[in-house]
Amino acid sequence: MPSLTEDRLPTGSRPALGPAFRASIPVLLGYLTIGLAFGLLLVRSGQPWWLAPVMSAIVYAGAAQFMAVGLLASGTSIAEIAALTFVINARHMVYGLSLLDRFAPCRRFKAYLVFALTDETYGILTTVAPPDGVDHESFYATVSALDQSYWVIGSTLGALIGGSLPFDTKGIDFALTSLFIVLLVEQIRVVRRPAPYLVATAATALAFLLVGPANLLIVAILASIVGILPFRKALS
Repeated sequence: MPSLTEDRLPTGSRPALGPAFRASIPVLLGYLTIGLAFGLLLVRSGQPWWLAPVMSAIVYAGAAQFMAVGLLASGTSIAEIAALTFVINARHMVYGLSLLDRFAPCRRFKAYLVFALTDETYGILTTVAPPDGVDHESFYATVSALDQSYWVIGSTLGALIGGSLPFDTKGIDFALTSLFIVLLVEQIRVVRRPAPYLVATAATALAFLLVGPANLLIVAILASIVGILPFRKALS
């Protein structure tokens, strides 16, 4: 069977929807909850309900969309919001570097795979291998599309019911943290070596000391990459 780094991805005749859906169930549970919270907050900030599905389909960036709720309410310009969104999502460029070999042979869905690469989708694509007989590119694209559909559905539902349900949404966004914990557990089950997790923990602590919590993520990811390089051959 050809490897993922060759000019052609392994193909197959089995449909990708079933395996992709099973792989994306953790994201389904997290995105519906977080999307619901986003829709509620957006409507309660005075924005129209239809903005939730539009943003989720076009922007598709959870943290940036939550940030945009406050910025829109304060009258921040679209240019400033776009610049801040770019900074927040700059970590995705680091994710993309680790998927260059895997996505290089893709032809039909490459543009969408790049657009739809979120933290959670990255966690699935680097943890769950496409089953035998399933076209790899179709599997990647189906997982990505399912994940985005969960986000769009959750945010739309939240926006639609946001004006009629008088309950406190404080703390509901903790579901995102829970989702990351689930994905981490899946990673640990696949990669049973302590080096990546110890390096990531040390890099996060170092980033926290150097730049504080506000700018921690990008610095921690870059430090993790540098720290894991000496172990690359052993981990491969």
